[in-house]
This record gives sequence, structure tokens and C-alpha cells, in this order.
Amino acid sequence: MIDVRPVTYVIGLLVAAMGIFMLFPLALDHAAGNPNWRAFLQASVLCLVAGGATALASANGAGGGMTLQQIFLLTTGVWVAMPAFGALPLILGAPGLPVIDALFESVSGMTTTGTTVIVGIDALPLGANLWRGILQWLGGLGIVIVALLFLPVMKVGGMQFFRSEGFDTLGKVLPRALDISSALIQIYVWLTVACAMTYFALGMSGFDAVMHALTTVSTGGMSSHDASFGVFQGPLEYAAVVFMVLGSLPFIRFVQLAQGVFQPLWRDPQVRAYLRWNLYAVLAVAGYEVLTHDMPASLVLRETTFNIVSTFSGTGFSSVDMSAWGPFPFVVLIIVGLIGGCTSSTGCSVKVFRYLILFEAIKVQIKRLHNPSSVNPLRYDGRTVTQDVVDSVIVFFTLFILTFGVLAVALSLTGLEFKTAVTAAWTSIANVGPVFGREVGSTGAVHGFPDSAKSLMMAGMLVGRLELLSVYVLFMRRFWQN
Repeated sequence: MIDVRPVTYVIGLLVAAMGIFMLFPLALDHAAGNPNWRAFLQASVLCLVAGGATALASANGAGGGMTLQQIFLLTTGVWVAMPAFGALPLILGAPGLPVIDALFESVSGMTTTGTTVIVGIDALPLGANLWRGILQWLGGLGIVIVALLFLPVMKVGGMQFFRSEGFDTLGKVLPRALDISSALIQIYVWLTVACAMTYFALGMSGFDAVMHALTTVSTGGMSSHDASFGVFQGPLEYAAVVFMVLGSLPFIRFVQLAQGVFQPLWRDPQVRAYLRWNLYAVLAVAGYEVLTHDMPASLVLRETTFNIVSTFSGTGFSSVDMSAWGPFPFVVLIIVGLIGGCTSSTGCSVKVFRYLILFEAIKVQIKRLHNPSSVNPLRYDGRTVTQDVVDSVIVFFTLFILTFGVLAVALSLTGLEFKTAVTAAWTSIANVGPVFGREVGSTGAVHGFPDSAKSLMMAGMLVGRLELLSVYVLFMRRFWQN
């Protein structure tokens, strides 16, 4: 039997910490004279009691390290337990959502997907909107730490390639995982503060600046307005582009940057490919829009840049109705959403690293077909990529495509039309945010979806955010055998 005490100990502490974070929206609603603060008080007490009791009950088994089985359980367990408790304020107070809707909103928040079921976001109490932003901010920070410290050890989807880099690159400065986590938190906080100050300086209200900074740096995309980022125009859109891109770059490079090491950031193949591919997508869509619509080029460039980067990074903000752009831009949106950001970032989807490995593997195979006796090692960033990394990447792509297909079919069986089912599967498994189709509300909310569709989407969000394999392995009997 697996000893779950180390796992439940950590989960208990995190749930209790979530109860502490609920004090921020509580204080905001209390200061505004909104009675909704009572919901946050009740939810906070429940989190503190349940989390604290769980941690105390498991403390006697939490002295040593964790086995690989326990790490797998912890990774999935955190992303199940935290959204469950994070949904409490949305059930107990405004907007008073049904359980399934509150869970959907919380899961969408913590996985930084950004799809919402709420209509009338503008009318929500400030605390409720702030809590949605906090959920995304916590989820973005959590996935960065998981991607750097846990996934490489778990050898999920080729992430073992970064195991030595994550620890050896910083080994002389930050030799322990705790130090790496601390450095990441500091970078994450400073990026958020810089984003909020920038938004405020460019005209956002103080609350909107904080709310959108939380959901921009985390590449989550939830907004305090039904119209999303369409409420803001001009320089604010370009400012958001900068911080969405920063949120999609490897955070380990920012830690190096803070230590005075500048070269690795620009030399990183992921970074260069991500920036280059964003530029290609923006130019392709902007060129198409200029040729097919009578609109000022400056307006087209701004709207295209913002919405393409938002989709590419998996943030999911929108400033216009992207489905009205035409068939070619819509295909580009779907493609960039299936690429996503860099590894060790808050970005989502497949990740740039895996595409680079896939392309290199295809090149090597073509060379072998031309000259079977030649030796063509697959290299990435000057390092030889071992076969187990390539195999993991191929398995990840296979599972991603299969999961996407199965989820789309399952969603269509709930009664959703084809386009809606496909884009709902796309946005869930890739954690992108927007859904397109007849059943989607005018504000982009999916409140009208059947509960079965919402449940399937939640499962897709969790599986996609946790890199598929780390969840699927729990359903194998061998995993539970010592």
C-alpha cells in the first residue's frame, strides 16, 4: 500500500493556505460594505479547519521525502482538492452558483483555462471577482513549480530533459528545491506587481489593474468584465501583450536573469521559436485582415497582435469577436492554441519544446532514410536528446490527440453542435479559454451547456494542465502495486 500521509499533509497545508488567501477578498468586500464578505469568512474557516486537521492527522508520516508514486498522487491531488475548496465562496455567496457551476469556475480558474459560466461579471461584488483572479494566480504559480520540480522527476512528456537543467544550472546559487521555489515566487510576484502598476499607469482603475495583472501573468484570462479586455483599448492592449509573453517564457530564465546571467534567456531555443512563431501568426492574420476588410492597418495590427498572443499564450483574453475574422484566421487561432507557451512557464497546451523535439526527430528520420548508415544524433540546445525523451514526447503527442478526439466526441454526445464540441474540447485540453459556437453566450460564457458537458470539460482541463500522463498513470493497476 502507498503511504498517503506525506501527500495529504501537503494538500492539507495548501488548503489551509487557500483559506488565508480568502481573507483578501473578504477584506475588500467588508471595506466596500458588501455583505458577501460573510461567504468568504465561512469558506475561509472551512478551509483552515479542514486543511489544518488533515495536515495534523498526517504530520507523523511527513518526515522524509516522497516516492515517485507519492509525487504522482500529490500532483493530481492538489489540482483536485484546491479547486474543490476554491469553489466554496462562489457557492456560499455571490454569485450563488450551483455546485457544478462553481466547481467549473474554480477548476477553470486554477488550471488557468479562463472559460467562465458566469453571466453578469460586471455586477459581481469586488471580492468575488478578486477571488477569481486569485484562483488563476495561484494556479499559474503552482504549475510553474510543478513543471520545474515535479514533472522532470516524473519523466512526463519529455520533461526529464529539463531535470538536470532545472537543478544543475542553478546548482551553485540555488542548490535546493526550496530555494528554487522561493526564487520563482519572488519573480512571479514582481512580474505581477509590475503588470498591475503598468495597467494602472495606463488608465485602469486600481481594482481592474490588480485583477487583470493576476490573470495576465498567470496567463489565465479571467476578467472583471463581461466584455473581457474589450473594455480597454490602445496602449493597454500592447501592455498586456508584453506581460502575456513574459508569462509564457521559462521562469527559470528569469531566475537566471535576476542572478545576472543574461545569455541563456535569448539563447533558449524555446524562447526564440515562441517569439518567432507569434510574429508569423500575427503577420499572417493581420495581412489577411487588411486585404479582406476595409479597416485601418494600425487597428488591425493592434487587435490581431493582442488576440493572437492571448490565444498563443493560453491567456484567453479577447477584445473582439475572433470567430468573425473569417476561416483562415480562425484556423490560425486553433493552431496557435494547440502550440502554447514554453515549458516551466504559466503557458499551456502542448508546449513549444515538444514541437521542436518532434521537428528534430522528423529531420533525423529523413536523414536516415537518405543514408541509413549515417549517425545523426538528435540535439537540442547543444545537448544530445536521449531516446527516452523522444519516446516520451511522441507518447505525449499521441495521447494529446487521442484525448482531444475522444473529448470532442463525448462533448458532441451531450447535445452540443459540432463546432461547439470541438472548440470546447480544444479550449479544455489546451487550457486556452474561449469557446466558439451557437450554444455559447454573447459574453463567451458557457452557462447554457449541459452539466455533463461541463463535467467533461473540467476533466479535460485537469488532464491537460497536468500534462496528461501524470493523471493517466493513476488509472493503471501497476501504479498501485509496490
